[in-house]
Amino acid sequence: MNNESNAALHHLPELESSSNTNGRKLSKTERKAMVAATLGTIVEYTDWVIYATFSTILARQFFPSGNSLTALLSVLAVFAVGFLMRPIGGAVLGTFADRYGRKKGLTLSILLMSLASLVIGICPNYESIGIAAPIILVLARLTQGFSAGGEFGSASAFLIESAPSNRRAFAGSWQWFAINAGTLVSFLLGYMLASIGSDTALEDWGWRVAFVIAALMGLLTLWIRLSVRETEVFQSRVAKKTVKKSPLREIFTTHRKDVLRVIGVAMAGNLLNYVWMVSYPSQVHLITGMSIRDTLLAGSIAVGVSLLLMPFVGMLADRVGRRPVLIVFAFSAALWAWPSFGLLYQGISLAEVAMIQTVSMVILTGFGAASAVTMAEQFPAEVRVTGIALPYALSVTVFGGTSPYLMTAMTGGGYGHLFWIYLAAISLISGIVYLRMSEMKGQPLR
Repeated sequence: MNNESNAALHHLPELESSSNTNGRKLSKTERKAMVAATLGTIVEYTDWVIYATFSTILARQFFPSGNSLTALLSVLAVFAVGFLMRPIGGAVLGTFADRYGRKKGLTLSILLMSLASLVIGICPNYESIGIAAPIILVLARLTQGFSAGGEFGSASAFLIESAPSNRRAFAGSWQWFAINAGTLVSFLLGYMLASIGSDTALEDWGWRVAFVIAALMGLLTLWIRLSVRETEVFQSRVAKKTVKKSPLREIFTTHRKDVLRVIGVAMAGNLLNYVWMVSYPSQVHLITGMSIRDTLLAGSIAVGVSLLLMPFVGMLADRVGRRPVLIVFAFSAALWAWPSFGLLYQGISLAEVAMIQTVSMVILTGFGAASAVTMAEQFPAEVRVTGIALPYALSVTVFGGTSPYLMTAMTGGGYGHLFWIYLAAISLISGIVYLRMSEMKGQPLR
């Protein structure tokens, strides 16, 4: 996956630096910077999503044996707890990146995420160390949440500040390409480990291998990120001495409406990202009885399709505008909310699950291709990372982090068939936000 992303970015259609009005091609150094941002986010989200991929196994490893639903709810509660740190990470790491540079913010976030994954991978289970096991799991997940809170804002700003006005959506689409690719890597790790050994091997040690591999990938990417240069946009702010001492205070005093708009832009996409992509394999397993191995394969197919489409939908958002792409996403998502779960049944085939999830991921591609650029365009460079990171993290926490727990709890209580109403309602609210916001296509970054 890393080689695929590198090659794809190497052949970007002649992006230009946003600070260059002569239309020169991206230099080798600038391509390397974009590759570093994309690969780093792939690793970040591999580390972040792999927790959900192995949630049913983690429930048995880190919590007392007994009721399987209670154990799963416990590990999903820890999943949600990790989201509580995302707004804090968005505020702290966003401020750090706005004051000291996008590169430093990106290197710090990948280091924290990788170390936390390594801790989860080597931590003894509940039978070995008792209550210390879930405590360590919670602390590691909090660290991952803090890291993820800063990653999205720094990486989005880094990518979009490297593109001219007519290619910003395309550049920003690589941010969600990386998020989806990280999810795909976690799915493939789970699928391969489930295929290599028996179910007992996956339970005993296979899941640990996945976390350790993800951590090592992060350390490799850290080295790549350390070798790239800071964006010219940030360097120009340093030269002009316009860097803000308190970007966090600035966004709440000067950009309150923009902060609320970013939350509205992100809410449906974040909710559906965790429902239709991150936790979908586990939910299909619970609803249909299909093996985790097969649900991960179906998920890999669906996410793979989204990766192929993402850059092209980004180009479309540059051509027709961000609003039309996001509006189509929101109202299509509302219409597909019931079929995405209502079509699942006991004994469903792998091909059918793959098809259902692929439709979901194609719809979600509209959000992925146009959302990062839309959020970045709301703020000037002095507060851009904080302005993206904090409200985006709040949206992820409220709408994304709680969704697996809520969905599992409703399913366990016999109300899982009504969860689609929540998906449709949030999609429609975001759709209204998209209809009311201004189009920023072609306008220069502030």
